[in-house]
Amino acid sequence: MRYFWTFFWAFLLVQMLSYVVSSMTEGGVYDFTSGAIISVGVSILIIIATAVLPNEPAQKH
Repeated sequence: MRYFWTFFWAFLLVQMLSYVVSSMTEGGVYDFTSGAIISVGVSILIIIATAVLPNEPAQKH
């Protein structure tokens, strides 16, 4: 279920970012498919980052 929510929020935020950036560029056109592809990549990077980072607090020496 956490993978679904990760993809869901990444998809929404990347689509929003894609729309805003394309609106701000001169002559830019919003493209849904490029935002969807980027959101898959962002989701994979987030899932990998959470798997690599330690879950325990750092110990003091």
